Amino acid sequence: MTKPDIVARRIGTEGQPIAIVDGFHPDPDALRAAALAAAFEPGRHHYPGIRAPLPADYFAKVRPALVPVLREVLGVAGVQLLDASFSIVTTLPGELGVEQRLPHIDAVQPGRIALVHYLSEGDGTAFFRHRATGFETIDAARSAEYLATLNAELRAEPPDAAYPFGDSPLFERIAHVEARYNRAVIYRSALLHSGAIPPGAVLDSDPATGRLTVTAFLSAT
Repeated sequence: MTKPDIVARRIGTEGQPIAIVDGFHPDPDALRAAALAAAFEPGRHHYPGIRAPLPADYFAKVRPALVPVLREVLGVAGVQLLDASFSIVTTLPGELGVEQRLPHIDAVQPGRIALVHYLSEGDGTAFFRHRATGFETIDAARSAEYLATLNAELRAEPPDAAYPFGDSPLFERIAHVEARYNRAVIYRSALLHSGAIPPGAVLDSDPATGRLTVTAFLSAT
């Protein structure tokens, strides 16, 4: 069994830590086969695509790679699983809601952690800074100011019907993690981020050919 390769980075002016883990799952081909046999349904919580349940042993399999990342990179001793699934982005740019056209956060609560495990090659995950406020993370203390500023900007100029990818009038891209087969990126949920989906990307709903990932949300205990 190949030992996972863990790289820690600090991004942006806030220096937030992220971890990039290659060789995250010990048997990615079996995991991908499970995705090919899974029953996908429309995603919830503004997810622009479809999702399906993971194998019951997923977190037992990735624990050897995940535990040292949580401890050494993010300073977390233990976590509780909040949500996890196979995920495929499928929504066409012209069908995106306004909130789906912007970088987002997953939670403002402290101790929340996000994980994206790539099971296909592609464009990965991008991280952003909000130009007007300079914020790269949105916690409870920043949320009201950020939302008030952003909403005023959106009233003045709604975003184009496209996924966030590079720099835009409202946001600057501060980091990008390239998708590679069996790579995971793990980061604090308060970081502004988006799937890095370029204009013209083919958004295929077939798990054999689409942008297949595992997405998971954890809470420190």
